[in-house]
Amino acid sequence: MIKVGITGGIGSGKSTVCKIFEVLGVPVYYADERAKEILQTDAEIIKRVKDLFGEDVYDSNHVLDRKRVAFVVFHEPEFLAQYNKIIHPAVLLDSEKWMQRHLQYPYVIKEAALLFESGGNKQLDKVICVTAPEDLRIQRVMQRDNTTEEQVRSRMANQMSEEEKLEKSDFILYNDGSAPLIRQVLNIHEKLLEIIRKQDQLEKR
Repeated sequence: MIKVGITGGIGSGKSTVCKIFEVLGVPVYYADERAKEILQTDAEIIKRVKDLFGEDVYDSNHVLDRKRVAFVVFHEPEFLAQYNKIIHPAVLLDSEKWMQRHLQYPYVIKEAALLFESGGNKQLDKVICVTAPEDLRIQRVMQRDNTTEEQVRSRMANQMSEEEKLEKSDFILYNDGSAPLIRQVLNIHEKLLEIIRKQDQLEKR
């Protein structure tokens, strides 16, 4: 089995791409969704988050006030760094355990917006970057999250630049309407399967 990452800037369409891979029978680990679950269920993580933001960052029903956390971390870089030190290692460990439970598949995918920023790419064999023009990505997020351009740009400022992501990736998917997305995914799917076939042939020699 090989481990593949999918990343890309906010609004690039990572989730759409992952759904296509899932249709092809490829298991997908959604890092952001798992992070939300860990923040609600892992007692040690909850304690550390409370130590950082205060006891009342979780309400009476033990639900994390995500809007408050987002406001603080996106305006106070030191809080963002400390918060990342809490959640990123927990997600890395969780994703590694998940991958070990899926060894029967030719390859699995880990989807993460902050794949490179978290160091998650170090546990992977290949990385796919989903890209689209900045203006289009901003428009998508504004419509999706009912937010302002300023708020979207603020979130973008805390992510690695699109250029650096592309440079560090093995495959690129252009989600800008210039080429059919499904065809691009199928092309990468076949390339990954070919890599696996070659690895198998080498191991049998």
